Amino acid sequence: MLKFPAFGRDTRVNALLGAGHFLSHYYQLCLPPVFIAWQKSFDVSFAELGLAMAVMSAAAALMQTPMGFFVDRWGARPFLVGGTLTMALSVSAMSFATAYWQIVVLALLSGVGNSVIHPADYSILSGSVDRARLGRSFAFHTFVGNIGFAVAPPATAALTLIFGWRGALLLVGLAGVPVVLTILWQSRILVDQRREPRQHAATAPSGVRMLLSRSVMMFFAFFMVSSAAGAGIQSWLITILHRTYGMPVAAASSALTGWMVGSICGVLLGGWVADRTDRHLPFVVALTTGAAAVLLWVGIVPMAELMTVAVLFAGGVMTGASRTPRDVMVKDAAPPGQIGKVFGFVSSGMSLGGAIMPVPYGMIIDSGRPRLVLVVVAALLMASLLCAGGARIRFRRPVVPAPAE
Repeated sequence: MLKFPAFGRDTRVNALLGAGHFLSHYYQLCLPPVFIAWQKSFDVSFAELGLAMAVMSAAAALMQTPMGFFVDRWGARPFLVGGTLTMALSVSAMSFATAYWQIVVLALLSGVGNSVIHPADYSILSGSVDRARLGRSFAFHTFVGNIGFAVAPPATAALTLIFGWRGALLLVGLAGVPVVLTILWQSRILVDQRREPRQHAATAPSGVRMLLSRSVMMFFAFFMVSSAAGAGIQSWLITILHRTYGMPVAAASSALTGWMVGSICGVLLGGWVADRTDRHLPFVVALTTGAAAVLLWVGIVPMAELMTVAVLFAGGVMTGASRTPRDVMVKDAAPPGQIGKVFGFVSSGMSLGGAIMPVPYGMIIDSGRPRLVLVVVAALLMASLLCAGGARIRFRRPVVPAPAE
């Protein structure tokens, strides 16, 4: 059998899971570049086109927690393989669609497959990677996912120009098959999370009761509020800078790009720090406070275009660097054998936060106070720290009396 003598075990684990995570993010944003072609092919409205994205996102969000229970019960590897293959084949099958309802059904299936990735990946990373390098592994996992988001629109658009939308989706989907085969081939190195010893199993909190505990609910709120804040930047920063300071759309777009690039780079920095200190909460508090200050500064102080890009890049770095310590905090809080359901549940908070705030932000802009959006975003970032502080209460098992001698 072929081997990988040049790469260590941790490197191979990170590469395998990173490839799947890249695809999961890529598949979430590979559909918008073919919307125009779909409109011509299926004679549908833009609202109907948006339904495919909504169904895919909703399925992924709603199924993450149930998938976390399945991962913890039966192990992560079969669900990782099945979920990745489902995503890939669903996207490929779209290339054969003859009616738009078929696209929507396949988008639903792709979203269900996508829901496996977070609980399965974090479960395997926690069991497979040396604890001293776990922060960097979490950071790499997040990093390649963000790269998938960034690459999907231009790459899919280019493939559409060359092969048409059917050929583009067929190729994009089939790209996942070698990833699945490689995961199967190397599955022996993917060790699942550590399980609860039998003598403690009876005293451990049940799955649902554990998810409703203060610690996990506060982590859920932390992820949700942080995501609600991020939605204000991603959705409305260009409009805010243009409406408030008259910045050209191209320059405002560059400012948003600066924030996003800084966030991606900051993730790697956060992983390096997470492996060198156990004081994750103070690090998250300092960086999140700094990011909030940056946003208030941008909202209050007029700056030259280049300075705005530089300041927002710095804010993005701080936001990105806070993510990996946050993920390590969640991992450390989860009881042994329950990492899948905890990450599945708190990750659904990110989807909820991203869904509930874009409309209120738009209403603020419609009222003629676009810079107030940055104030709200900064306030939400600070509010997320209250959730993070409450989430640091660890799970405690009841004391079980020892048998008499």
